[in-house]
Amino acid sequence: MKATRPIRIITTLSVAIIFFSAFSWLALGHVSGSLSRIDVFGGLKSRPQKTSTALNYLLVGSDTRVGLTPAQLKLLRVGSTKSAAGARSDTMLLVHISKARDKAMIISIPRDSLVTVPAHLGMDGKSQAPESQAKINAAFAWGGAPLLIQTFEAKSNLHIDHYLEINFAGFAGIVDSIGGIEVCTKRDINDPKSHLVLSAGIHTLDGVEALKYVRTRDFDGMGDLGRMQRQQQFMSAVLRKATSSGVLLNPLKLVSFFNAAISSIKTDSSLNQSDLLTLVKQMKNLSPGKVRTLTIPLGNSNASVPGLGSVVTWDPVLAPELFQRLRDDLPIVDVVTATPSPSSSAAAKAKTTVVDKFKTRTAAENPCGSLK
Repeated sequence: MKATRPIRIITTLSVAIIFFSAFSWLALGHVSGSLSRIDVFGGLKSRPQKTSTALNYLLVGSDTRVGLTPAQLKLLRVGSTKSAAGARSDTMLLVHISKARDKAMIISIPRDSLVTVPAHLGMDGKSQAPESQAKINAAFAWGGAPLLIQTFEAKSNLHIDHYLEINFAGFAGIVDSIGGIEVCTKRDINDPKSHLVLSAGIHTLDGVEALKYVRTRDFDGMGDLGRMQRQQQFMSAVLRKATSSGVLLNPLKLVSFFNAAISSIKTDSSLNQSDLLTLVKQMKNLSPGKVRTLTIPLGNSNASVPGLGSVVTWDPVLAPELFQRLRDDLPIVDVVTATPSPSSSAAAKAKTTVVDKFKTRTAAENPCGSLK
């Protein structure tokens, strides 16, 4: 009798976990709303060849104010929807998901990256604008997602599979749907432009405060590079929160998260709601330790081009190597095993060295470590 009691307890717990997990996924059937989809690939020609079943998503954060409430506009101090008509790219991320769906890379694309924008339809919708050098965010402003994708694919020779676009309101809604996001800053933040004020330490940010956090750039002298680092840290925090038991094992919170996401993003026309849910199910065991964040390797972060001003150039060796590894779905962090010399003892173990030439971080890492 004594031996069977622990077995009963373990069996009961196992059944409960299986039942609760099943209930969580069944609850996704209550996801409401539909995706807003746009044709971003239809007119593109001479695209890079797809070489594996890995997936490349281009994620763009648009600074359009549409959807923000008057109270949110006041808190953000970004003006009205009319004062910021149109949309500009506020954030660009390349998300690479391995063909086994067990690893992912989140790669920041500097908005001021110097690129060649292909010939395209002019802003008046009639004239033809010639090929020209510009900053990559200009491609989005001039021709939206199609021109941005065409420009990035030509620069990187990397095939983009899907496109996701989220605006201010959608971002804030997603953060609020999972109960806020915890961030940690080593120093006080007082940014006069984003209006973010935080003391050094750990903070749980709601949607509006989180939006200020990922947009802040004018308090540490690092400009966009510092902002991209905070965006990477924030994405890691979102991943840790979204994959935590508090979200995955809470059907109501899980459905709230999906409803917020689906109602607030635009996707390419080939991606549908079922595809997203399937992808999530495939990746539900993807731990933060298997997700790496990085920035495209830079050559000169403060180059200057006449007529364009300050621009960012990519490293002519490391950037192409990074994109080639993504095309081939190869690891971006090398583990090198040294061969023991003939004079060493037979019992000596070969030493291994981790070579991280792209300066990545895992999403599981605490950006603060110990506060100083």
